[in-house]
Amino acid sequence: MPIQTRRDDNGQTLVISIEGRFDFSTHQAFRDAYEHGDSTVQHYVVDLSETTYLDSSALGMLLLLRDYAGGDSARVVIENCNSDVRRILSISNFEKLFQIR
Repeated sequence: MPIQTRRDDNGQTLVISIEGRFDFSTHQAFRDAYEHGDSTVQHYVVDLSETTYLDSSALGMLLLLRDYAGGDSARVVIENCNSDVRRILSISNFEKLFQIR
């Protein structure tokens, strides 16, 4: 499955892991990963360690997650990007909207 979720130890952080291509074909699965959770989630981590490709629709999906999580007050972290994915996020100025580790 290209998108998997898990809770961290405290149960307040939802980790969304994306494997392979992060593009429009994963749109519904990505939305389902965070929209069908419960209200105890306060932090989101998008783990891109297994992501091989990211396109503009994926950038839009990350923005939708940010809006869902509270907009400017959202606590969304993007982590474990490879150099190509990191470059796309940098060119798109996503480091101003997200914490990228």
